[in-house]
Amino acid sequence: MKINILFYLSKKQVNASGRCPVKCRLTYDKQRKEFSTGQFVNPKNWDSKQQVVKPPEPDVDYINSQLSLIKTKINRAFLLLQVKEEAFAVVDVYSLYKGVKRAKEYNIVEYFERYLKRLKTLVGVEIKQVTYEKFEYIKSDIKAFIKWKYKTKDYPLKKLDMNFLTELDYYYKVGHKTQLKQVTINKKIQRFRKIIKVAVAERHLDLDPFMLYRAKKVKKVVVFLSPEELVLLEGYEFRQPRLKLAKDLFIFSCYTGLPYLELMNLKAANIVGGFDGNKWIKIKREKTSKDLSIPLLPKALKILDKYAGNEFVFPRISNQRYNSYLKEIASIVGVDKNLTTHMARRTFASTVLLYNNVPMEIVSELLGHSDLKVTQESYGKVVQRKISDEIGRLKKESL
Repeated sequence: MKINILFYLSKKQVNASGRCPVKCRLTYDKQRKEFSTGQFVNPKNWDSKQQVVKPPEPDVDYINSQLSLIKTKINRAFLLLQVKEEAFAVVDVYSLYKGVKRAKEYNIVEYFERYLKRLKTLVGVEIKQVTYEKFEYIKSDIKAFIKWKYKTKDYPLKKLDMNFLTELDYYYKVGHKTQLKQVTINKKIQRFRKIIKVAVAERHLDLDPFMLYRAKKVKKVVVFLSPEELVLLEGYEFRQPRLKLAKDLFIFSCYTGLPYLELMNLKAANIVGGFDGNKWIKIKREKTSKDLSIPLLPKALKILDKYAGNEFVFPRISNQRYNSYLKEIASIVGVDKNLTTHMARRTFASTVLLYNNVPMEIVSELLGHSDLKVTQESYGKVVQRKISDEIGRLKKESL
């Protein structure tokens, strides 16, 4: 692709001596940049076809040599940008011609890698390794998407637009190695947008290309064990030690709300006497770094007693293996639900707390949520269901 250089007269700007300014128009990749050359000529002495001044214009040779010099400098600037093999616009040609240093223009993956390099230095200082790894995964996704969509290794940061996210959303659904749910796609796009916002802050982009983007709404369905299902699971006795352990871990989470990591990291030192004379769990939540203070209910205490005497309360078990055992337990007991530690947390919040009229703000505190809104968005419908059940009970009693 070539650059087009055109000199022309701005006849609307005639000065007192009847002379017009000579302007230059650059055209490249369907974009234009116009600027004044600083030269003035009589319109009668201008050859628009040859783009030169002709006699009897005073200083004819000087003006033509100046225009020729401008053209040479522009072509030189254009050639230098082409040699670099980086994406550039017509404004970059003009900036280089004027001697203004061109800011480095990044490609997306290239900039992402630069961001990750800095982020890695914050592991253990501001962020956890698992947080860093999540952004590493997004970078791999973006790299694969660019190859899938644009048939290239990278894509210019400045070419980003709303359609990029639309296509990325589509890729996650049909082109990704595993088809992802919308809630997962939204989280991945949210992390990618964070990097783009940093690029805007560092002035590698003039505006956020995704400013008007709105994540697709996901209908949240909170699945948890009903009081009857929880009682059924508690009453079932397993012979295999591995299933006994998995059951105890799950039930303990149902009465404490502890996620998997906190469950595995729970130490005897985290069980302390509270101001009320009862035992409490005092531990920091890995995900939010928030301090958790959870009063131990009788059924949780009963499980603790079975594993007393070790530094870590429970034997170590991988999350993958634990979830595998929980699937086996659900099948044996006859619970038609996917048992996970997250479901145990939901059961704690819903069946154990909200169904027993514990206020939402206390539920949020016990779960270690960073914001009450997170709890309200997830468990608002549970409260509505509880109200509906109570109204139904009142109706029956009034009959």
